[in-house]
Amino acid sequence: MRELLNEVPWGVIAPILGIQLLLVIIALVFCIRSEKTNGPKWMWILIILFINIIGPVLYFVIGRRND
Repeated sequence: MRELLNEVPWGVIAPILGIQLLLVIIALVFCIRSEKTNGPKWMWILIILFINIIGPVLYFVIGRRND
C-alpha cells in the first residue's frame, strides 16, 4: 500500500484537490446565503457535496436564480 502511495503524482493531484475544495466551499456559501434557488436548497447542497467538481459547477450554471 505504501508503495502505491509513493507512485501517486502528488504534484498534479494536490492542485486539483485544492480547486475542488475551494469550489465546494464557495458554492456552499453562495447556496446557503441565497434566498431563492432553482429547485430545493437541500437538493443543491447534496449535489454540491456529493458530485465531485461537477456539482459546484452545476450549481453556478443551473442552480442560482438571478432575479
